Amino acid sequence: MYAVLRAGGFQYLVKEGDKLAVPLLDAEPGSAVRFDDVLLLKNEGDPIIGRPKIDNALVEAKVIAHVRNPKITIFKFIKRENYRRKKGHRQPMTEIEIAKIGQAS
Repeated sequence: MYAVLRAGGFQYLVKEGDKLAVPLLDAEPGSAVRFDDVLLLKNEGDPIIGRPKIDNALVEAKVIAHVRNPKITIFKFIKRENYRRKKGHRQPMTEIEIAKIGQAS
């Protein structure tokens, strides 16, 4: 069984037991989170496609840790103007592990 869920403006194809990083969630490490914004659900038969989401479908996950992505460098430069600006950025992310995919009770 797998599902497509939406978290933080991104879509993820997940199966039970998958580990992935999503944009920062407001949850403590070790706690459980629920994603009810499920766009597609596939079991044995035909997939169930939401318009735009599936009612009563949910994905439960466990928060593993809060991490930060590798640093990216932003460099602005204008030739012949002595204009140089260097800036770095690290996006905060939350690592989660998918625990259950199914219907809400």
